[in-house]
Amino acid sequence: MRRTKLGRNMGHRRAMLRNLVTSFLAEEHITTTEQRALSVQPLAERMITLAKRGDLHARRQALAYIYDEDVVRKLFDTLGPRYRERSGGYTRIVRLGTRQGDAAAMVMLELI
Repeated sequence: MRRTKLGRNMGHRRAMLRNLVTSFLAEEHITTTEQRALSVQPLAERMITLAKRGDLHARRQALAYIYDEDVVRKLFDTLGPRYRERSGGYTRIVRLGTRQGDAAAMVMLELI
């Protein structure tokens, strides 16, 4: 996990990252700021690696981090087998430009 504070205290930051990972795995792509995407990317890849293992302990570890049980089911039933032969690098960051209001660098984080 990238060690940036993202302007939040520890509890809020952890909840935000868990929400972003849950949304990302549900939709398979999200548009967010570059710093958030860089923080979410290793967490999402860790969840996909757990899904590749596929055992009960891995499923319980994923359920402890991801909020939605349907997303965990999707992760283990479709995403894990999809990346079975790939040894990492499941996500891609595509730069989109700057946000109008505050000129923050916007990116799209997507599954390969």
